[in-house]
Amino acid sequence: MSSPLPNPVNTPAWWQLLNWIADPIQFQQKYSQQYGDMFTLRLGSLGRPIVVGNPQAIQDIFSQDAKFDIGRANAIAEPLIGRNSLMLMDGDRHRRERKLLMPPFHGERLQTYAQQICLITEQVASQWHVGQTFVARTAMQRVSLEIILQIVFGLSEGERYEQLKPLLTQWLDMTDSPLRSSFLFLKFLQKDWGTWSPWGQMRQRQRQVHALLQAEIAERRTQGETGRKDVLSLMMAVRDEQGQAMTDEGIRDELLTILFAGHETTATTLAWAFYQIHRNPQVREKLLHELDSMGDRSSPMELAQLPYLNAVCQEALRMYPVLPVIFPRVAKSPVQIAGQEFAPETTFIPSIYLVHYREELYPNAQQFQPERFLERQYSPSEYLPFGGGSRRCLGYALAQLEMKLVLATVLSQYQLTLAENEPVKLQRRGFTLAPKGGVRMVMTGKR
Repeated sequence: MSSPLPNPVNTPAWWQLLNWIADPIQFQQKYSQQYGDMFTLRLGSLGRPIVVGNPQAIQDIFSQDAKFDIGRANAIAEPLIGRNSLMLMDGDRHRRERKLLMPPFHGERLQTYAQQICLITEQVASQWHVGQTFVARTAMQRVSLEIILQIVFGLSEGERYEQLKPLLTQWLDMTDSPLRSSFLFLKFLQKDWGTWSPWGQMRQRQRQVHALLQAEIAERRTQGETGRKDVLSLMMAVRDEQGQAMTDEGIRDELLTILFAGHETTATTLAWAFYQIHRNPQVREKLLHELDSMGDRSSPMELAQLPYLNAVCQEALRMYPVLPVIFPRVAKSPVQIAGQEFAPETTFIPSIYLVHYREELYPNAQQFQPERFLERQYSPSEYLPFGGGSRRCLGYALAQLEMKLVLATVLSQYQLTLAENEPVKLQRRGFTLAPKGGVRMVMTGKR
């Protein structure tokens, strides 16, 4: 006998959806205090998901990932990333594609990217002037976009690079507020009435990006094997067990998935990290002491192994999960979660936020305390900034490397301070959560 949906939130569906779009953190806080670890929302066209904030229940979900469809639950992202994205796949197709895409993001490949990440960071930071205010998130977006263009797309110069760079920034900035983000959640707003309509502008920029990426892929096809090490070249070279290569459409959509999953998210987390490091002098001093102890001759991969630097990045990811929840899971057959049986088609949304702020796991959860990651190990259902189960973010190792090396490069060379003392608040930006105002900082000198 299937259990009824637990703790249904009884406000109108349209009201829940608007609150979910406007402030998903406060929304979850309110109902977890009222109902506990599991409660059911009504989000109109987005269905009736059960929000899960209990690590043991999340572990039950992760351990049964094969019983869920996850790709079809992400259809909301299709207008941005295309239908051939790994995020929208399930079953055998998902396993095949994930296996093909894994190599560029792991192992020794990361070492080839490390020096590039440091150089790109130095190029962006060298444009800062003493006494001049800059927005940390904007600066980190420049770093992150350049890393994706060079390391993923394999572009660092030329006409296509010059066209893509501003185009991608404009496209991503179209969802830079809760109001503008609502286009992604409300289907009736997704009307293409030409370039004067917001959705029309979005689609036009998407078509321009598609055309440029397709031209790059076509050019690489004619060049053949060049020995290039960027992710695009590696994607084009991989073959499955049957000797089949990825299609041009598949490659293009995966490049856009990496752009949306890896650009905004890393830039946002870095902005939060700079914010907390400079709000907490003892954290900054401890981090600088660790970085200075390495001397000038340390390699990027040696820096990436530093324990306190790693703990600072982990704590930033804990306090500020870029996504408030991870991918919805839709049960394909009856499933047992937290001792209850649920019917097929039940949707579960594990909440990163609710888990990361559980006081029994993270005492003083509202405080930035990197030391907690030096003192204990957390299980995959207790700490899940990159999701979990079979859908853990493919690029998590590259994202962590980027975070560590950007922080190490900037903090080793520049003295920064926050431009304002007021606490920075969260704001929705597309599917993600970002610091409102972007964290304004001032460069006070070089080290």
